[in-house]
Amino acid sequence: MPVYNEREFLLQILGRVQQAHAAGLPKRLIIVDDCSDDGSGEIISSLQGKAAVEGFDGGFGALIIAIRHQSNQGKGAALRSGFAVSTGDIVLIQDADLEYDPADYDAMLEPILAGRCKVVYGSRFLQGRPTRVYLWLANKILTMAANFLLGTRLTDMETCYKVFTRDVLAEIQLHSSGFDIEPEITAKIARKGHDIVEVPISYQGRRAWQGKKIRWSDGIKALKTLIRLRLSS
Repeated sequence: MPVYNEREFLLQILGRVQQAHAAGLPKRLIIVDDCSDDGSGEIISSLQGKAAVEGFDGGFGALIIAIRHQSNQGKGAALRSGFAVSTGDIVLIQDADLEYDPADYDAMLEPILAGRCKVVYGSRFLQGRPTRVYLWLANKILTMAANFLLGTRLTDMETCYKVFTRDVLAEIQLHSSGFDIEPEITAKIARKGHDIVEVPISYQGRRAWQGKKIRWSDGIKALKTLIRLRLSS
């Protein structure tokens, strides 16, 4: 879970992760604080080594691992830090806001546990268009570009909810530090020949004034990343 200035929502999303069934599997939570300055870091530090977040039912089945960056480096850098210390057989990315619902873990894990694939994306658009038009259009353009350049058949390349088996993650080397980590992950997984299965998920988008951090410029960087990785393959 990459975190940057999410104090308002942090304990709520941690509680939801803790309560998520996740196909009955034990969960190890790795939280990477990307040098927050709103108090998120203090909350995260207080959880280091604990097996649960107080005030919520259930536990994680393993100790919480808390990592802090000494400077703000971006979502991609936070994910890479988390991946580097993860040891689970299955790795799932969870944002630290309330846009994505951990109640969808069961649906995303099912194709992997059934042996049908090794990579699952949770798509926000398989059940309609749960976001504002301009964000939907930006995602549509990027996803179409990914499908054209990579030969994939995705509906939501930019989704936070990406799930992989350990061996898939070990096959790829990631370098992006910002939001361009999303197309980099997709491009490198596709290059290895893995099928990406999508399942529908729920989504409650927020606006910039509510803390949403991705900007139109990140979409340009994502497109450039897709093209660069396609040309280098």
